[in-house]
Amino acid sequence: MKKSILIMAAALLISLNFYGQEVKDLPASVNTAFIQKFPNATGVKWGKENAKEWEAEFKMGDKDYSANFDNAGGWMETEYKISAKEIPASVTASIRKEFAGYKTDESEVSETEKGKVYEFVLSKGNEKLEVAFSNDGKLLRKESVKEENEEEEK
Repeated sequence: MKKSILIMAAALLISLNFYGQEVKDLPASVNTAFIQKFPNATGVKWGKENAKEWEAEFKMGDKDYSANFDNAGGWMETEYKISAKEIPASVTASIRKEFAGYKTDESEVSETEKGKVYEFVLSKGNEKLEVAFSNDGKLLRKESVKEENEEEEK
């Protein structure tokens, strides 16, 4: 029993140290830019997307967000899930028209300096699509989604 507790404690310390290392490496300019853009954010967790990009996952109100910044602190993108009632009527109408019979599996907003894009994962039978619409309902992107099992088999 004591051995199990010691192993769990060691694992916790290692994970806290690793998490602290990520935050420790966070450029001050990125943290400052984040605080200015999202002053009401809570529960912020930082991760490194790649060598040039940082991602913060956080809450504002009752929503989960993620925001990406470059190493200089430049804001790149913010994403958050939305409910069906938050989708603009023009987007809902386009989905019904262009993707009749599809079920909406995921809905989210992606905000960049260019504006908002509404992104969805739609499914119909075994087919899954990722689609994106502008605020006025114009289809911007449509891509087939391969299931993880299909990719592993190839």
